[in-house]
Amino acid sequence: MTREVWVKADDSVGEWEARRDRITAALEAGADWVLVDESDVERVRELGDIRVAAFRTDGDVSLIDDAEAEETDARPDVSVVGKDGEGDGTISLPTDYAGSADLSTLRRDGEVPGGAYVTIAGEEYEEFAEAAATDAAYTIVIGEDWTIIPLENLIARIGEETELVAGVTSAEEARTAFETLELGADAVLVDTDDPDEIRKAVEVRDAGEREQLDLTWGTVTSIEQTGSADRVCVDTGRLLDDDEGMLVGSMARGLVFVHAETADSPYVAARPFRVNAGAVHAYVRTTDGGTKYLSELRSGDEVQVVDRDGHTREAVVGRVKIEQRPMFRLAVDVEDDSVETLLQNAETVAVATPDGRTPVTELEAGDEIGLYYEDTARHFGEAVDEQIIEK
Repeated sequence: MTREVWVKADDSVGEWEARRDRITAALEAGADWVLVDESDVERVRELGDIRVAAFRTDGDVSLIDDAEAEETDARPDVSVVGKDGEGDGTISLPTDYAGSADLSTLRRDGEVPGGAYVTIAGEEYEEFAEAAATDAAYTIVIGEDWTIIPLENLIARIGEETELVAGVTSAEEARTAFETLELGADAVLVDTDDPDEIRKAVEVRDAGEREQLDLTWGTVTSIEQTGSADRVCVDTGRLLDDDEGMLVGSMARGLVFVHAETADSPYVAARPFRVNAGAVHAYVRTTDGGTKYLSELRSGDEVQVVDRDGHTREAVVGRVKIEQRPMFRLAVDVEDDSVETLLQNAETVAVATPDGRTPVTELEAGDEIGLYYEDTARHFGEAVDEQIIEK
């Protein structure tokens, strides 16, 4: 499931300056949506590229007709009802939800996708949210004196016909909403002026999508100098930590952990954005769990960064440097199998060992090194159930 982070920036936040600050924080953090009033949609478009959900600000009638919206970028991506109406308790709920003014507006044809905004002020509002969910592409639920029980109820009762967006005020509440009943909410609506909380909520979203890998140790059986090869340095658009690197290798089933160049050496300054990854033929693991040849990487691609504990994250490739360099052939035994790769003969290229990081120039037969092993063949980077011999 793909999680999303929304940021609330309607007039309940305050004047335009306060709303703009939240929108800017959402853009800078990498949030997916902002929720604003219809009259602010065009101003959001001017600030940056983000999806916009907008409250209908005058009930049944849009302030901006379709033709004008098309010309001015004032049309939202989702039109939300429920503010200043039945959804937030401004108008009493009807006993027959079918006659709801909010739902009648939501069901109108010819509009952008609809969203419903419901404050859970009691059990009857849970039922109203369920009724809205049958017609709404997005159902936003806000808890008063929030407990997790209403969200559990709604997750259990609402099917795939709607995206359930839970209102939160902190990153920790976002984590809880994403984990509730294991399924979790599809998205969270963050209501806070603190840019750090917005950023942390996005980090919670990202962490939930990332793989956790089981790294293992393999035993070096040989390391020998070979001739020169076309070596690939992958320079990322993010700074990497001391315990991070990439998984690369000549055989997709066994990828060696190669450290980023985060350590200074007598020969060259640290380059904490770089992994000297190996020869052009080698595989590198990607963020979708697949692989690419190092020679295929281009600026703008995403690669998987991993730390020694197997935590992963994504990094954008900023540059790929291919140069002819002398190489080592490194052979490793792991789980009654043997895998290998080519790495540059250079003191700045290091692999993970139980004692920390070790330059390949200091490796010897019998040393243990870190790698990711899966007994699965690959075809065009995808795991396949077939026998492929690599040697």
